[in-house]
Amino acid sequence: MSQDTPDPAARMPPQIKYIIGNEGCERFSYYGMRNILTTFLPLSILLAYLPDKGAKEAAASDIFHTFSMGVYFFPLLGGWLSDRFFGKYNTIFWFSLIYCAGHGCLSAFEDSRTGFFFGLFLIAFGAGGIKPLVASFVGDQFDQRNKHLAKAVFDAFYWIINFGSFFASALMPLFLRWWGPSVAFAIPGVLMFIATVVFWIGRHNYVRIPPAPPNPNSFLRVSRTALFASPSKVGLAVAALGVVLSLVAIGFWVAGFLPLFKPQIIAALSLVFVTAFGAIGVSLELDRIRGKHSDEAIDGVRAVLRILIVFGLVTPFWSLFDQKASLWVYQGNTMEQPTWFEPAQMQLVNPALVMLIIPFNNLVVFPWLKKRRGGRDLTSLGRMTTGMALTGMSWIVIGAIQLVLDSGTNMWIFWQVVPYLLLTTGEVLVSATGLEFAYSQAPLAMKGAIMSFWNLTVAVGNLWVLLANTTIVKNATVSAKIESTGLSTRAFLMFFFAIFMFLATLAFRAYSRRYRLTEHYRDPSPAPAPPKPEIPKATARDRDR
Repeated sequence: MSQDTPDPAARMPPQIKYIIGNEGCERFSYYGMRNILTTFLPLSILLAYLPDKGAKEAAASDIFHTFSMGVYFFPLLGGWLSDRFFGKYNTIFWFSLIYCAGHGCLSAFEDSRTGFFFGLFLIAFGAGGIKPLVASFVGDQFDQRNKHLAKAVFDAFYWIINFGSFFASALMPLFLRWWGPSVAFAIPGVLMFIATVVFWIGRHNYVRIPPAPPNPNSFLRVSRTALFASPSKVGLAVAALGVVLSLVAIGFWVAGFLPLFKPQIIAALSLVFVTAFGAIGVSLELDRIRGKHSDEAIDGVRAVLRILIVFGLVTPFWSLFDQKASLWVYQGNTMEQPTWFEPAQMQLVNPALVMLIIPFNNLVVFPWLKKRRGGRDLTSLGRMTTGMALTGMSWIVIGAIQLVLDSGTNMWIFWQVVPYLLLTTGEVLVSATGLEFAYSQAPLAMKGAIMSFWNLTVAVGNLWVLLANTTIVKNATVSAKIESTGLSTRAFLMFFFAIFMFLATLAFRAYSRRYRLTEHYRDPSPAPAPPKPEIPKATARDRDR
């Protein structure tokens, strides 16, 4: 039997159970902490210095979205350390211990700003560090003989993510109410510790791919050559403009011209300026450095840059999606609900619907659309466009609910199921399809870079939320003008983000019509070569879930 031919008698790698068990506990841990954060903070002593409920909720929202930015920024570090120095197992294990320490700080320092926020930093550092590694570590456990079993494992991997999210959303708000923040934050910490122990138990069974030596044709090395070794210096000048803009933003903040902007906003904006203008500069010079790198590497970098435009247009989606854990929860606090129910529990609707919508789409919707389209599948970019539009519609609905509440009419909290249905359908079409699109479009050597940039789209999406809160909610002049129209600031924000999403959808649609789809998948290994790990299939929640 050829090494490229699956063996029908091959058995599931026994070490898989440790990774799946680890993921289930870790996801409960992450969502358990995350889903009570915006409920705890406005009522805690940590924000007692603020004058009223609205200010406390705005501050809690800022803390939550800053934390989310960190979770999706640190994958850059985790992926780099794994690939260059420590390998996936060691990186996952040591970052998991940092993750556990962060949970311990939340439980021990519920009334200490320094201790609690340091705990959030450790969790963002630990969770972000392992984020790009666990799914690919699953793929490392398979080879050509048993690769046909990998799909079942990734289905189980995806299912356990939603399983953990569902029960964390259902139970943690109740634990916070019954036992208080110290115990409520300790429970996710215990689950994360169990996750780490389970992962450690399987240490002697894992297939470990060693760190790779530096690649002379990597994305960063080709980009550096384009900027600094090209005969033309146009690209370098454009990249330098991004650096200048970031320095100007920092200078304005230091000088006190941006008093409402927090350091994390300035830092994130600086990163956006440097990345965006740097990418433009590289794209201008790629054809001028042919011969310094292989044509394959140069074309691969160009492919990544084209994908980055798609990613940039997707960032508003994450702005809307992640606010279900902040703005939507605060709306739920003002709605009628059973005495046994907590508004944060509405977030369980999301994982429950995901588990229903994906099979429904695959078995019913997509086959029907294919039949209607004469046997042609809806393209990945077409699915993402639809998902973005549905996400914008969900915010129109949630805004309409807010208008009813502002008029003095009570509404049952379960009306939020309607916008949750639209939002979750949008998530499935954007998140799952986006990773599939990125993997298929990026050459094999550039897939690691693409995963890092995909995580950054979530961080940038949370940056837009912080900017909106700073320039609208915290700006007394703007808030007063909004309220003079008879519209509440909360309702204005909801319709503002809906319009933001629709504009991004139109731009995405226009760009996608010009985008030429390609495919880059791994060829089977030649018979004499050792088997290579299967590239894991993207899942709906691979971005964080």
